[in-house]
Amino acid sequence: VQLQASGGGLVQAGGSLRLSCAASGRIFSTYTMVWFRQAPGKEREFVAAIRSGGGYHYADSVKGRFTISRDNAKNTVYLQMNSLKPEDTAVYYCAASPKRLILSEVRNVQAYDYWGQGTQVTVSS
Repeated sequence: VQLQASGGGLVQAGGSLRLSCAASGRIFSTYTMVWFRQAPGKEREFVAAIRSGGGYHYADSVKGRFTISRDNAKNTVYLQMNSLKPEDTAVYYCAASPKRLILSEVRNVQAYDYWGQGTQVTVSS
């Protein structure tokens, strides 16, 4: 599986961006898809995940502002980011896992086998 993330950019606080992650492979629909982010000098942190069956998970810091979705026909997962804050500034990475992850694994970087190259999101104050 190869992942290609896009959609990052520079936006003012309060603005919106939509990230996309296009995946290769015919069994995309069975994968758990996730977004992580990494700010300078910080560890990579979980943002949001969507399971193959449509279950959702969000970090508390983005709940109510970000929405993850997927289009299995297009092999693409999206992250709609609204009400952006300067602290959302980071490189955003999409990742995928073919496994049936338990709840404690969904937010764990080590659980994901495939990673995209990252897309920079910068939110100015």
